[in-house]
Amino acid sequence: MSFVEHSADGIAILLWAADPSVPERLATPFFHAAAAAAMDVPVEIYFTAASVRLLAPGVAAGLRASTRVDKTIYDNIREAVALGARCYACSDALHAQGLDKTELIAECHGRGGAVQFMARASDLRWRVLVF
Repeated sequence: MSFVEHSADGIAILLWAADPSVPERLATPFFHAAAAAAMDVPVEIYFTAASVRLLAPGVAAGLRASTRVDKTIYDNIREAVALGARCYACSDALHAQGLDKTELIAECHGRGGAVQFMARASDLRWRVLVF
C-alpha cells in the first residue's frame, strides 16, 4: 500500500466520549494520533469532559482497552506523545472533574480548551477527529 503525501497542516483530536469509565473506547484515539504523528503530521489531542481524568497520575496506567491487551491506556498516550503528538487539558473540564491543573502526567503539554480547539477546527488546513 502506498500513501499519498498529506496536505493537511495537522490533525486536532477532541476526546469527548473517551471516558475512563468505558476503557474499551480509549485506545483508538491514541492509535490514530500515533499513526498521524508517525507520518510526520502535527497532532494535537484535546482532553475535555471526563477524558481529562486520563491526565491524572495513575488513571490511564490502570486502564486497558481489553483484557486481551497488555498495553495500558497510559502506554498508548506515551507512544503517541513519543511520536510527536501534543496533549492539552481543558481548564474548565479539569475544574469540573475536581482536578488540579498542576498535578497532571508529564505527557500533558498544557491547557487547551474550546477556543484553541475551535481555532484548529475552523482552520481549513487542519483535520479534526472527535472521539
